Amino acid sequence: MSSHHIVRDDQEPALIIANGAACSQELMGQLLEWSPLVVVLDSAIERVIELGIKVDVLIGDFDRDFDAEIYREKQYPIEIVHIADQDSTDLEKACDYLIQRGIPAANIIWATGKRADHTITNITNIVKYKKTLKITIYDDYSRIYTLPNSFKKWYEKDTIISLIPIGEVTEITSTNLLYPLTNESLILGDRTGSSNTVLKDGLVTIEYKEGSLLMMECHD
Repeated sequence: MSSHHIVRDDQEPALIIANGAACSQELMGQLLEWSPLVVVLDSAIERVIELGIKVDVLIGDFDRDFDAEIYREKQYPIEIVHIADQDSTDLEKACDYLIQRGIPAANIIWATGKRADHTITNITNIVKYKKTLKITIYDDYSRIYTLPNSFKKWYEKDTIISLIPIGEVTEITSTNLLYPLTNESLILGDRTGSSNTVLKDGLVTIEYKEGSLLMMECHD
């Protein structure tokens, strides 16, 4: 799993590797195959190198006496981006970096599992980028992304999907779900749309007026 340079432009999503629980080799390989750029957070670099993955960008605040220069030769050519800002997470730094480069989309792995605080922060923070970067978080059991105000996608019957509001989301209407919503609101900590299922093979539509709504396509 060494080379990912099959795609050579910025039209395909970049791959960001965080430092949570590892995903399967199969999932990682699928995402690497179509990633023109691999960005690794400083806390994960040793784990990534052990897997033989070529890294394009190493990014983070480089705290705790982290010496990024030792990777310049190991991963040559590599871009090293040091951002000392303590008001953003390293994952946010990576997303901001991609936006500055004009890259429109990112897949993220190793962002869930291990520490619960990191998992919650990583998942909820992606909504701040819903207008600037198309983000999808993957692990072995879930695919997570922010929904636009009008969404339509074909699913197989019994696919498990969860609609998770970040804050309050208003006037939600859905079709082809076992538990439909009709001009209703969801509020994090009060009422969410967890563990819904697709009623029959076909299009699922979801529309809402205000707020930020996450789609989680899940399987056991």
